[in-house]
Amino acid sequence: MPRPIQADVDLAALRHNYLLARRRAARGGTAARAWAVVKANAYGHGLLRAATALGDVADGFALLDIDEAVRLRQAGIHQPILLLEGFFTAADLAACSEHGLSVVIHCLDQLQMLRQARLPRCPPIHLKLNSGMNRLGLVARQLPAAREHLAALACAGGAGGLTLMTHFAEADADGGEACIRWQLERFARMLDDWPQAAALPVSLANSAAILRYPATARDWVRPGIMLYGGSPFATEDAASLGLRPVMTLRSTILALQEIAAGERVGYGGTFVATRPTRVGIVACGYADGYPRHAPGGTPIVVGGQRTQTLGRVSMDMLACDLTDLPAAGVGSPVVLWGEGMPADEVATAAGTISYELFCALARRVPVRSVGEVAQESSRAGRAEGRE
Repeated sequence: MPRPIQADVDLAALRHNYLLARRRAARGGTAARAWAVVKANAYGHGLLRAATALGDVADGFALLDIDEAVRLRQAGIHQPILLLEGFFTAADLAACSEHGLSVVIHCLDQLQMLRQARLPRCPPIHLKLNSGMNRLGLVARQLPAAREHLAALACAGGAGGLTLMTHFAEADADGGEACIRWQLERFARMLDDWPQAAALPVSLANSAAILRYPATARDWVRPGIMLYGGSPFATEDAASLGLRPVMTLRSTILALQEIAAGERVGYGGTFVATRPTRVGIVACGYADGYPRHAPGGTPIVVGGQRTQTLGRVSMDMLACDLTDLPAAGVGSPVVLWGEGMPADEVATAAGTISYELFCALARRVPVRSVGEVAQESSRAGRAEGRE
């Protein structure tokens, strides 16, 4: 019998969240198209699994690795595929051309490589401008040189097509529109000397901006964490935003301990019982992807009822309090996060974000597809294995 832990991926919920993103984007007054962001193995949910679930509804897919983009093409994905960091060497451009990949261009070196490659057809370009995030993107003084390269490529309005792009640093903050206004103003100023830019499509909005500032949902939006049922906001939970959890990490109680007041639990004895306590031992630990730094008191669901963890998380196990759950015992079902236990709440208790919980799911945890497209996605799951 396999170890009693698994992650369920609800494909119907994934589709619901994608369609919600597109509906919320439409509130901005434009028929924005939505990249389904499936980087990092679809935030730990399985690249081909997610792509199969969204294959008939997604406008396009966005990720990082060329090899993963090729896998999507080989799996029959025909929609546009965007490489969010573009290409890394000139040798990558042959694959981009062969498989019809769109590329983010964020530096002059990439434009120089593209110009020297002399491809028969310029790939679609998302030209990334650094409006204040200060990670990737061209700054204002680099735009004249960028425009010169683009003109030589004939990409602007030509065979490949050109979209302008930037990324918000504070769309998830609670300061209102001021949190994005400064970047929008800087973005606009960067284009003052480029009159033709006004006619170009634009990609601005991430999950937070789609939900809170739909006016920024221009030609292309880029929903990420919201696809997987996580909230981008510290003060708004996913359910209140209409999002449904996609990943549910499940396990069971594998052992019980009855301890007296004053006894300790786990490494370092960080939990000290103040009363007689029933301790449940759960088959889940940090080697499964549960955060080791999650403190005692992190919420957990046992037998459909909320309780809390006790002491430190071990490699393969963690402890929880069953004192007030007399019906719970060995074999009782446990939800670590997901259905009935929001991942955002667990992440907050652990001092992190749900993105990290999803992406950290260990390879040793079996993943099962559930939902209305389970049959198709199970084939994809077999094809990809546990990535």
